[in-house]
Amino acid sequence: MRVLVTGASGLLGRAVAQRLLDDGHAVRTLQRRSSGVAGAVDALGSLTDDDAVRRAVRDIDAVVHLAAKVSFAGAAADFEAVNVEGTRRLLAAAQRAGVRDVVFVSSPSVAHFGSSIVGAGAGTADPVRARGNYARTKAAAELLALAADAPGFRVAAVRPHIVWGPGDTQLVERVLDRARSGRLPLLGHGAALIDTTYIDNAASAITAALHRMDLAHGQALVVTNGEPRPVGELIQQICAAGGAPAPRLRVPGALARAAGAVVEVAWSVRPGQDEPPMTRFLAEQLSTAHWFDQQHTRRVLDWVPEVSLDEGLQRLRDHYGA
Repeated sequence: MRVLVTGASGLLGRAVAQRLLDDGHAVRTLQRRSSGVAGAVDALGSLTDDDAVRRAVRDIDAVVHLAAKVSFAGAAADFEAVNVEGTRRLLAAAQRAGVRDVVFVSSPSVAHFGSSIVGAGAGTADPVRARGNYARTKAAAELLALAADAPGFRVAAVRPHIVWGPGDTQLVERVLDRARSGRLPLLGHGAALIDTTYIDNAASAITAALHRMDLAHGQALVVTNGEPRPVGELIQQICAAGGAPAPRLRVPGALARAAGAVVEVAWSVRPGQDEPPMTRFLAEQLSTAHWFDQQHTRRVLDWVPEVSLDEGLQRLRDHYGA
């Protein structure tokens, strides 16, 4: 197939584009800077640019849509412009261009409303109840995408949960940076069970969805390693892999959530140059269980993870030379 991958300059987007190339597909990418994926053809541009999107989908069979504004802070309008309106623009252009299949890469945060998730399925995206501008706009975009599913234009949503691996700047590097500076607390007892997804597994699940659209279309599928682990243990293992000290400071979860709400207000008035040290969403993610039943996902995609959690951690240790 001729496949367009949006957001291929990010860790997961690059991995998806590379896997598609390895499978023999022709890959075009759309993002604001070079993807760095050897063999892919970059169509530089933004989802906010009608002409760039129209050019990107020309003569394309399928789209894997990963591009998004991802942050714990920022103006709601910025998230709306990229995550919602950018997705709307891409879907419309793809339909006009005769694209057959679209895999929309979403997030379990679109259906996480602050309480624990224990062995649940995907759940329905809810932009009203989702936490934070990122989750709210991704929820709205997922609903748009799935509403476009129709004969001749199949759309599936894949929600990889907490993707990490060597080269990850969203989770691993932030954990290590904060651990090294003594700014990484454990919330509560660090015992909440959470699912994560090693980068290779997230990429293989997304490409599997593209190949299984006859069954996957019209659905939202959560993807994880299927190996929930206490959040405190996982953070300690990431710190050990990167040669950083394990966190010693413990903060009650309720206090962290309250502090996160205050920080969100302060950041909206006077944003910092980096991500906020805590938000209500982040505090909830670190202090409540969230792991998912993977039976339906694996059956629909005919897929199982290739890399176990322990093997992924060993690869992380190798990457950092720990």
